[in-house]
Amino acid sequence: MSAGRSERAETPMKTVRVALGERSYPIRIGAGTLDDAGAAIAKATGARQVAVLTVPGVGRRYAPRLLRSLKAAGVRARRIEVPDGDATKNLRQAAKLYDAFLEQGLDRRSALVALGGGMVGDLTGYAAATYLRGIPFVQVPTTLLSMVDASVGGKVAVNLKQGKNLVGAFHQPRLVWIDSETLRSLPARERAAGMAELIKHAAIRDARLFAQLERDVEAALALDPAVLNAAIARSCRIKAEVVAQDEREGGVRMLLNFGHTLGHAVEKKYRYGRVLHGEAVSMGMVYAARRSEELALAPAGTAARLEALLQRAGLPTELPQFARKAYLDALRVDKKKQDERIRFVVLRRIGEAETRPLTPEEIYPLRP
Repeated sequence: MSAGRSERAETPMKTVRVALGERSYPIRIGAGTLDDAGAAIAKATGARQVAVLTVPGVGRRYAPRLLRSLKAAGVRARRIEVPDGDATKNLRQAAKLYDAFLEQGLDRRSALVALGGGMVGDLTGYAAATYLRGIPFVQVPTTLLSMVDASVGGKVAVNLKQGKNLVGAFHQPRLVWIDSETLRSLPARERAAGMAELIKHAAIRDARLFAQLERDVEAALALDPAVLNAAIARSCRIKAEVVAQDEREGGVRMLLNFGHTLGHAVEKKYRYGRVLHGEAVSMGMVYAARRSEELALAPAGTAARLEALLQRAGLPTELPQFARKAYLDALRVDKKKQDERIRFVVLRRIGEAETRPLTPEEIYPLRP
């Protein structure tokens, strides 16, 4: 019995359902389960031909197992690799994928499978939403960030030079298949970046999960399967509940943007390099929590508690010292802006958040 199979026997698969009527789908969470994904993908999509999109490093390590699993399930599959890095997530790369799909002969009865992190999931989902006016796709995330955030909820997009995720769609996957064993090949920095989104879900929605992370964050980052899979499942359940209430981000789903307003500004200033998404969100969350206290919306000490947990996870918590104008310029093209105001996510306390309409100058005021 392999190490992965042994781990799986000790930690049986968990299922979280995203309830969206006819677009509902399961999130399946386990350890050492990648070899079983093919049959589940075939059942969820009904496809007999798929393209597996991935990046070179992930493809070398995990694509052969996934392709064998698909073949065993009677599915013809081809691997398509795209360059790593968020700069790949653009319309030019999407157009190259369409050509590859046509060359492969993919039709509306075919499906796409995203094997990798959030960039691969977003790009694959966007391609699936737009190719032939929409075909099924499945998420097989291999980073903690994509497991608890990007792979769940159906928001798919590509970047423009003016900003992140400015062209996209809502296109729900048919299945999310999470094998936490794939995190063993992930660098510690990327594990920490994923923990930022898990902490975010707890901060805005679940004080009990936040307290559990305060006890167990080191064990989760060390990939203790019992601790980690339970935390992933609860985090996915939080996002699934929010998505079920507000699929198209008209209300409560905007709470999931906690930390992202300033986080996206940092990513844009760094041209989506040098800083990981979760690192930028960590900085943005601490700033938002401090701003919440300054606006008398959160009790004193809220930001300090959040900052302490993020630091224990190995995450940065201070925004870079960019010029104020750089932050304001980034905020002015924020997707959440309405009538010159941004629906800024503030904390009321650990486990509870809300949005407030604020101008960019109110979000990032001039400091004395």
